[in-house]
This record gives sequence, structure tokens and C-alpha cells, in this order.
Amino acid sequence: MKFTPVLAFLTAILLATSCEEQAVDHSADDHSNIPHFTAIYGTPTIDGSAMDSVWMGQDWLPLDQLWEGTEPDKSDFKGRYKLAWDENNLYVLAEITDDTLIDQYEDGLFQYWDDDCLEVFIDEDGSGGNHQYNHNAFAYHIALDGRVVDIAPDSSFQYYNQHCTTRRVSLGNVSTWEVAIRIYNGESYEEGGENVPKLLDEDKHMGFALAYCDNDHSKTREHFMGSIPIEGEDKNRAWIDASLFSHLRLSY
Repeated sequence: MKFTPVLAFLTAILLATSCEEQAVDHSADDHSNIPHFTAIYGTPTIDGSAMDSVWMGQDWLPLDQLWEGTEPDKSDFKGRYKLAWDENNLYVLAEITDDTLIDQYEDGLFQYWDDDCLEVFIDEDGSGGNHQYNHNAFAYHIALDGRVVDIAPDSSFQYYNQHCTTRRVSLGNVSTWEVAIRIYNGESYEEGGENVPKLLDEDKHMGFALAYCDNDHSKTREHFMGSIPIEGEDKNRAWIDASLFSHLRLSY
């Protein structure tokens, strides 16, 4: 076919339109529906108190999404949290109303998810993807005694106590958890090696989610509550797929 100038012009328009439509179609798969949050700059004292100035100036975020089990009554469980950061740590302040605190397994590496614990999910570079048996992301289970557990690349359960500094203060049914989390690059992390935490800076983006395992008096947790909605019937997938995490930006 011989192209005239008019025909060539129309063809170019059609091709451009087609490419634009393809770009829009591809963007539908980029997890753009994942919640976005901002952590503000400040260094709280890790004492299990919400009275630091960095916390006082923020609104609470809800911890109210059912990931597994049954929907708890508010007298049984209620959770909310705040976030902050400085060059050395990401900080989490969580206020958890729980009528029964359970730590039934003396061995902290045995079914730790079935005791009451706070769980913090961190994807340092926000790349998403599978992190079940690798450190593409971390899923820190913080027990009532402050010990921290995650799954190592060899699929064993290991302590990562050096990653988190935690103080929990409980008054009645309300526990205030304050956590300083050192951030590590998962790709370069060596199990048992000398790993240096990342220095944080403004406009850094990370994947983040928070959850709470709530056990009242059974062998397994009754409620697993998270910070973000997860679609589908199986909502207990954050420990495998970091693409489900919210997008967290650090800001001054």
C-alpha cells in the first residue's frame, strides 16, 4: 500500500491511541489501589507512652481489618497506631485494647503467631513480591516479652531481636506498644552476618503493614487484625506477598 501524507498522519494517530490504551491497561495491574500513608519526622523516647510531641501531633490510624478468624467484639479487641521516623529508625506506636493477654508457649519459636503479638511488615525498597522464605521483606512478630521472630530463608523460625526495640505498657485492658525498627535491605542481608541498617531520609518509600494476633483462651488465635484491606477469601497472605503492603513515604 502506498502511504499518502494524510494516511500516514491518520496511522500515526491510531498507533499513538493504541499505545496509550495499552499503557492504561497495564497500569491496572500496578497495585494502585493499595493505601498510601506518610510518616512524619521525629524521635520518640521508647518508653511505652504516647506523650512524645511527635505522637501528640498526629491522628490515629485504624487497625481494623479482619485477616483471619472471627470479627472480634470491641471489648475483646480494638487497635490503632501512629508512625514516625528519623535517620536511624521507623517508629510504631500501637494502642491495643485486648481483654486477655496470652503467652501460652514458653518456646518463643513455637507457634508464636498463636500467642498475642504485634506484627510489623517492612519492605525496605517497596518492591513487593514474595517474601515467604527470603528477606525481600520482613514480617516481625513481636511477642509480649519483646522477642522478635520471623522466618529465615531456610524456612526455620529465627529471632531478630536486634532489629526492634520495644516497650509495652499495659493499664487495664489497654496496652501501648512503642517500637523502634531498624531498616535493612533484604537483598544484601546475610543471615548471621554483620548487617548494617539503612540510614533513612526524606521521601524514602517503603512497603508497610501492621497486624495483631489476638488469642483469648484457645490453642490458636481467634482473631488476626490488620491495617490494610486485603481482597479475596484468603486474607492471610501478607506473610507471603509484600505486594499487599501499603505504600509508606517518609516526610519532614
